[in-house]
Amino acid sequence: MSQAPPPEPRFYELSELLEAYANTGYTFSDTAESPGPGLASYLRIAARDPTRAATAIRQIDELLSVGLFSGEIADDVEDLPHIRPPMGTSVEDCLRVARGHLVRLLQNPSQVPVTNPQNNWEWNERFPELSQLLGAYFHQNFAHFYDSRDEALDEYVGEVLPEDRARAAQEIVDLLTMVSSDRELDTATSALGLGLLPPEGMSLRQWLELVRQRITAA
Repeated sequence: MSQAPPPEPRFYELSELLEAYANTGYTFSDTAESPGPGLASYLRIAARDPTRAATAIRQIDELLSVGLFSGEIADDVEDLPHIRPPMGTSVEDCLRVARGHLVRLLQNPSQVPVTNPQNNWEWNERFPELSQLLGAYFHQNFAHFYDSRDEALDEYVGEVLPEDRARAAQEIVDLLTMVSSDRELDTATSALGLGLLPPEGMSLRQWLELVRQRITAA
């Protein structure tokens, strides 16, 4: 009999929100009028799935109602990314400011400016299946596990569910459409975990298209 999966952390979505801050300097820099880079990054992701913003609001409310330094949630808080508040403010103050931006997102998700991801966290949240493909099979230690790119891709095709392969293929299309320059494509794929160059004589864009064709045909 298989074991039940472990429960999700109590503040799992708040943790994701704080990871966005961690990727942009570990500081709260929001004002009531404008989000800082970390929160702006999270808002762009949550605008695509507003249920995440609603969950983050509930978890912020739960944390604030209990108290950040309450022994009841001490272990849960310890596991969260620790983000520094500006001088003269508290973490609770900063979370209330972030909450206000999340509420406004739920009122009108289309208000969030559409831009390409700005940090590693956002690239991975925007392209989760491609992150799994590149980060798990074509990472910097690739040569320790595979003799060739084809071998790695064959293993991916054999291990991953068809619906996940389809999502990865669509994410490749979306990425290649979104990113026009080779430099930004290199930045994006590095953030997604790619740790090796494309095959000799082939551009990164050409290789990703070849990968898409292979996993689609499978």
